[in-house]
Amino acid sequence: MTRHTEVVVIGGGYAGVMAANRLTQRDDVTVTLINPRPAFVERIRLHQLVGGSHEAVVDYRKVLAEGVELVVDTVTRIDAAGRSLALATGGTVGYDYLVYAVGSGSADPGVPGAAEFAHPIAALEEAQRLRPVLEAAPATAAVTVVGAGPTGIETAAELAEAGRAVTLVCGGVLGPYLHARGRRSVAERLAKLGVTVLDGPETKVTAVTRDAVRLGGGRELPSEVTIWTAGFGVPDLAARSGLSTDALGRLLTDETLTSVDDARIVAAGDSAAPSDLPLRMSCQAAMPLGARAADTVLSRIDGERPSTLNQAFAGQCISLGRRAGIFQFAHKYDVALWFHIAGRPGAKLKELVCTGVIKHLADEAGKPGSYRLHRVSGGAKRQELLRAKRGEVPATADRAA
Repeated sequence: MTRHTEVVVIGGGYAGVMAANRLTQRDDVTVTLINPRPAFVERIRLHQLVGGSHEAVVDYRKVLAEGVELVVDTVTRIDAAGRSLALATGGTVGYDYLVYAVGSGSADPGVPGAAEFAHPIAALEEAQRLRPVLEAAPATAAVTVVGAGPTGIETAAELAEAGRAVTLVCGGVLGPYLHARGRRSVAERLAKLGVTVLDGPETKVTAVTRDAVRLGGGRELPSEVTIWTAGFGVPDLAARSGLSTDALGRLLTDETLTSVDDARIVAAGDSAAPSDLPLRMSCQAAMPLGARAADTVLSRIDGERPSTLNQAFAGQCISLGRRAGIFQFAHKYDVALWFHIAGRPGAKLKELVCTGVIKHLADEAGKPGSYRLHRVSGGAKRQELLRAKRGEVPATADRAA
């Protein structure tokens, strides 16, 4: 009788679902996915949930392979020595291999009043709580969005397009990832929507009250609804379980995504820190990392040496309301290029990305092993950074063209 290898995936986001689906290509592997929610969350649409144009959830039956057992629960501790997981409901689950894909969420703002009076939107439940708050606020209510990364920009544009009076507080540069040309394009679109953009060194938020936001330069902004999008954190499950993590709490792994502590634990997505050089938190990185993690597990089951990480990036895609957007192209090593596509074509590209992500997951569910993007070479840049980290050669400065 053939012995089945039990693989458990913690986390049902982009990385976890990709890994779970891919693992089902072998009949002698049993796959269990543990996730605290019964539906898949489209995190890249949470700003639409806030604005009322999308619910940002998909039934797992559309993206999860039939061979994957879904357990709706939360893992409270990993017993690496005993190869078992403690669940919030009181039970335990054993494993032969574990894929750690717990994702990311809102970070502790560390700003007086922010936790009490500002609304984070990095998780489904946070966005769901904010939506009725906005619906109850007068149309003329001052709305302040803190943080000018993709989530902040998208949320500000979504609400402004719906007629809200929005101020976007950057705390530094608008769209730090963007090339200067792309940044100008985004600024022009936000201005057209009526968004007041405050950027520069004096726009760091120092305090949040019930009806105002205070900035480092001494300015105080009236704010009836304050939305916090600055920064991401990761669950502390790995650290609480005695596993090695980076300063943010991501699981430390080698370049095969295998934990530096345990060859039976593999990480993927936002909660992974390969060689302490983690990739940008994004679904663009999460799905290839999920596929790579699954391949690592399958290689180890076969007694083969797993392939190493070699991630390629295409850029960053940001919606600017329902009628405009921007696709910022980048070098494969994730530094922005001068070229971008904006306006209505940018909006169409953004929607194509959102629907394409779900299609990638569904295709892998229907034909496990068919996903190939994680095998596209990211070039020599990561190897250069790794050598520099080891002190072998100096790292060259990145320059956007």
